[in-house]
Amino acid sequence: MIEKLAPQILEEIKKAQNILLHCHPSADADSVGGALAMMHVLEGMDKKVTVIRGDSEISQGFAILPGIKKILPKNFFEIDLAQFDLFIIQDSASLDRISCIAPVVFPASLKTINIDHHITNKNFAEINLVEATYPATCQVLYDLFVAWNVAITPEIAKCLMLGMYSDTGGFSFQNTKSSTLASAADLAKIAPDFTSTLSYMDNSNTPGVIAFEALALSSVTLHCHNSVAISAVSYDALQEKKIKKEEIFVGIANTLKSVIGWEIGVKMVEDEPNKVKASFRTRDSGKYDVSKIAAALGGGGHKDASGATLKTSLNEAVKKVVETIGSIYPDLKE
Repeated sequence: MIEKLAPQILEEIKKAQNILLHCHPSADADSVGGALAMMHVLEGMDKKVTVIRGDSEISQGFAILPGIKKILPKNFFEIDLAQFDLFIIQDSASLDRISCIAPVVFPASLKTINIDHHITNKNFAEINLVEATYPATCQVLYDLFVAWNVAITPEIAKCLMLGMYSDTGGFSFQNTKSSTLASAADLAKIAPDFTSTLSYMDNSNTPGVIAFEALALSSVTLHCHNSVAISAVSYDALQEKKIKKEEIFVGIANTLKSVIGWEIGVKMVEDEPNKVKASFRTRDSGKYDVSKIAAALGGGGHKDASGATLKTSLNEAVKKVVETIGSIYPDLKE
């Protein structure tokens, strides 16, 4: 699909003057790294580029990325869309991954391009480049830049490498392929000091992150014949410990599924009253595809890693997750 759509996307970029990029809510390295990589490429084409952070604060762990200070602290509804003629939407499977604040609507004058790797992508843009077999949007961008004959600079390479490293779980998730490692090897040649970027992200925790990790691990309960481990943290508990939204550690679900016998790990956080964000991870995506669980709850993602938002109380959300897992996988029904 990249080979087919690369010329079409490039043509739209050439016609555009003012281009908008964004980071999705609770932006991860694939979102931030991908947005900055595309920004650098577009600026190299002499385009005027605006990157907005979206709904959430940008994690301190990404502060080392080249161009990070150019990201505007605004969400989708705080900008004038009339100023842009092209919006390149990356790492976002649905419109609510642009913003959760209100329904996202595009003016007729705004051309939209969707570049993503999530199998649950809704293909909501005018041009949709969705490579569901890729483990990271940053790998899609790497191949897209190669197709455009873009000279990948060390700055671009660091941004792409961080996204690929993060979204593959350090190149350990099952959808990591030889092509992923080949792309990473090329980026490593371009930016030999890439390890400093990865190390900075992995070693930029705040006391609040550690406090959340302790809180999350102390709240673990087992379900579905002790095969599903759920960490559920309430809004009141976050407020009591003064934990910020950006300090909520996504990796808890990975920690849970690392335990022998815990086939699915679920991190559930009520970051606002009656609004629970759930992250799902699995030990074996061939046996338990967590994207099916997330999709049934109105979310999406990958077989190995996915997420959903439930607008209900934390207790009800936990019940709903357990019921959903049991309905999709009868062997796990309580």
